[in-house]
Amino acid sequence: MPSEILLKILSYLDAVSLLCIGCVNKRFYHLANDNMIWLKIYSFFLPKRTNWKAKSVDEAAVSMNLTTLQDRESGYWKKEYIVKQITTGKTGITQLLKPINAYTGLPLKTKEAIKASGLGWVIVLKDRNGKEYAMEQVEILFNDTSVTLFWYGTSWPCLTSLSALELFGVTPLFFDRGKVHLKNGPQRRSIIAQYNLSNLTKASKMIGFDTLVQLYSLNPGLLLGLWKKGNEIAFVMASLHYHHLLERSTLGSATTQYVLPPHKPILDDIDPKYGLHGYQLHIDMHSGGHAYMCGTFRNLFCRKEYIRNGYLRLSVVSYKNNSQHLPLVGKAGFFWKTDVFEGINSFMMDVTVLDEAGKPFWCFSAPVFMKASSEPDCFYDCMGPSYCLNYVDSDGKVCVKLVGMEEPKEYYIVSMVLYVSTKKVNSWYGTNY
Repeated sequence: MPSEILLKILSYLDAVSLLCIGCVNKRFYHLANDNMIWLKIYSFFLPKRTNWKAKSVDEAAVSMNLTTLQDRESGYWKKEYIVKQITTGKTGITQLLKPINAYTGLPLKTKEAIKASGLGWVIVLKDRNGKEYAMEQVEILFNDTSVTLFWYGTSWPCLTSLSALELFGVTPLFFDRGKVHLKNGPQRRSIIAQYNLSNLTKASKMIGFDTLVQLYSLNPGLLLGLWKKGNEIAFVMASLHYHHLLERSTLGSATTQYVLPPHKPILDDIDPKYGLHGYQLHIDMHSGGHAYMCGTFRNLFCRKEYIRNGYLRLSVVSYKNNSQHLPLVGKAGFFWKTDVFEGINSFMMDVTVLDEAGKPFWCFSAPVFMKASSEPDCFYDCMGPSYCLNYVDSDGKVCVKLVGMEEPKEYYIVSMVLYVSTKKVNSWYGTNY
């Protein structure tokens, strides 16, 4: 069929259909990039509410003659239309993220913003020959300050052939809150994290097992379940903290992660203890929709003499103060679907630390596990066995001590301490501790 007739037919299609038909072959790709067709679509794009101001080139676009059109490279107006659509979508989502939760310091409507944007997540498994296996999320759980994602099924590639796993945020290319987002429509990817799967069972930390599966933790925030029989993948779980989640999942590219803008410290030459007080902690412990603990702790501080080995010590729950000790509600452990895996004392922990101005200072969501404590505990020996729970990253450490009760079967937090890196504090406040 002559190109002129095909162009006439394509002129009746909408933007989504044009992008889809451009994937058929090279000929249709070039035809679907026609500037005359896209200028017509672009000229009818009148967003109700945007933060950008129309430039003179936009006002002149509709009256542009054929000669000027031919001076533009093929696909120019397609790119302009896509950029304007993305800009409009970001503006709408930004409005949703403006209200802030006083307890967490995070946007109050993150869940609503995720749903409105059509945001989803996929994992891409890469084998040693370069072949890729893309898998869409099967299930999603919204927590107080994080989202938990699940991938499971029966068609996993062989683990021994895999070299890497990549986690992407996926959003529809065109944002329209009034329409249902097409599953197979045009999308864009933003890479969030990359994980090395080579020698997984030797290089990664196993945090628990039962008669069927073994659990491996990969940083940041990934859990990999392997069948004991055959040592193949059973499921994948990812826990993503809400802090800048929309930006990390939408503003990167398929190859480059989104980089947060650098924090500009606000200097204070009056307060001699600047950066040592006024911290607030919001912590959640959960698994599979079961919340074990959710609490907010204010006015955390550290005296100068307690700064040791490059860390500020922020005491949250004191070992010596019984009134501060907290129970974990329910049978703590790793929940999958309806029941807990026997013998796997693992769950997700979300930590949100705010500075004295109430701004997010240190945030993470990660799998943690309780292990029997090797330190003798004379005070609590009569109550039950002691356990410890630790987390470490470049910004700090979380150390929790627990005591297990036999009757009823539950755990109590008897000590919780945050250790914040002085490097993090100095870069945030402009201090020199």
